[in-house]
Amino acid sequence: MNIDWEWIGTHFDDMWTATAEHLALTVLAVGVGLVVAMALSLVALRWRPAYAPITWFTGILYTIPSLALFTFFIPFFGLSLITAEIALVSYTLLILIRNIVAGIEGVPDAVVESARGMGMTERNLFLGVQLPLALPVIIAGIRIATVSTIGLVTVTALIGQGGYGVFILRGIRRQFFTETLTGTLLSVALAVVADLLLVAAERRATPWARRREAV
Repeated sequence: MNIDWEWIGTHFDDMWTATAEHLALTVLAVGVGLVVAMALSLVALRWRPAYAPITWFTGILYTIPSLALFTFFIPFFGLSLITAEIALVSYTLLILIRNIVAGIEGVPDAVVESARGMGMTERNLFLGVQLPLALPVIIAGIRIATVSTIGLVTVTALIGQGGYGVFILRGIRRQFFTETLTGTLLSVALAVVADLLLVAAERRATPWARRREAV
């Protein structure tokens, strides 16, 4: 299987367009997923019996094959961005909820009680103490959700939403190995870069964690 370098050299504009589309779909899905997951996690943290049904439902969504989930929403929203995003967001929820809850619950009780003893309200306690200390675990969940979403976005080409999946799908249809390989490698590269950027963001947001590791 030979690589057609001439085709690659004449399709850089298409690659940039696909990159923008892939990034937009990914960022929107993870961003909306994080907001929804945070809301559901707060419900679970305030009322612990809710955690099991929440993770049960989001777990079911996570196990549905991506193509089947996209197909399920097509009769309601058509071949649209909404169809793609609802499905993509659904796959982020279980990962994010588990990490948010685990991160918040992992904050030492002594730290929480000390903050309460200083007169902090529950809201200030959450925003000023629990959430910052839980950031490493939460960002770990965001990293997993982001990388998996980048992979899933390739499937949205089947419903006309662009991204690197266009290259993969078109290459398969034309039996053109170079185009399929280009879409695959670009997707992998984007996942690696996104993961590295999130690692850097975590280190910048939690300098105290690095100091603690050094000790």
